[in-house]
Amino acid sequence: MISGFDTSNYTTSAAVIKDGKAYQYKQPLFVAENKRGLRQSDAVFQHTVNMPDLVRSLAADFDMKDLKAVGVSARPRNIEGSYMPCFLVGINTARTAASFAGVPLYETSHQIGHILAALYSADRLDLVDQKFIAFHVSGGTTEAVLVTPDKDELLKAQIIAESTDLKAGQAIDRTGVLLGMRFLCGPQLEKEAEKSTAAFKIRPSMQGCNCSFSGIENKVKNMIASGEQPCDIAKFALTSVCASLEEMARAVIKEHGDLPILFAGGVSGNKMIKHKLSSEFGAIFAAPEFSSDNAVGTAVYAGMRSL
Repeated sequence: MISGFDTSNYTTSAAVIKDGKAYQYKQPLFVAENKRGLRQSDAVFQHTVNMPDLVRSLAADFDMKDLKAVGVSARPRNIEGSYMPCFLVGINTARTAASFAGVPLYETSHQIGHILAALYSADRLDLVDQKFIAFHVSGGTTEAVLVTPDKDELLKAQIIAESTDLKAGQAIDRTGVLLGMRFLCGPQLEKEAEKSTAAFKIRPSMQGCNCSFSGIENKVKNMIASGEQPCDIAKFALTSVCASLEEMARAVIKEHGDLPILFAGGVSGNKMIKHKLSSEFGAIFAAPEFSSDNAVGTAVYAGMRSL
């Protein structure tokens, strides 16, 4: 049995993998109405309050004597200077659990955790032994990374494309808040967009392999001021994000070759984006419950590192 922990800016997560099956314990962080995010100090406080309850639930369901290793996301990315205070809660919890149980602790990044959770969900963990392209698309990150096997880190992720301003999730959440939705807005915006019959021809703003999302927010504000229907505005925003990701995928394939493509991160749980990109590129997607922030990937990492 392997456990994992992740304390991102918006979800407190613990997980167990036993006999190949993942079990998740998650608590979304509270964001006040009309707000577009959380300060790090607020996220740390909420994680500190949430984590004992999650650990208590986990310990009630499993015999901790069976624990073999612990994994945790210790930083946003595996690059020098990558740091966010919110991950300290997960690190401290994981270190305590590993020390108490007398088992190894394996630290990785939030990004690698997302990638491994998606691979686990799609039953494609075989890709850890080869080169592939992973898109990490969320409120905090919109990047395409070239992933290669690595002896020390299991996987090494090199950024090959990214957004130059807003992240995809930010564009979605800002649209939702402008339409009166509660942050995090992705599922609500998707539901609203499904009501629309409008069609949009989007020309993404690109610089090489990189994209820009700031124009989406500006256009959304103009559409609201013009009195356009919320469902059409929602569909425009999601269609725009999808079109940009399409162009990024085309660009990185042209530059790096026709490698397998994986999509991870909360935005990749959107049905429109999943359908379009899986149809066009054969892209691999996680199941929705493994797309958003979770600790499953850190447990997968610990399990693979402890072999």
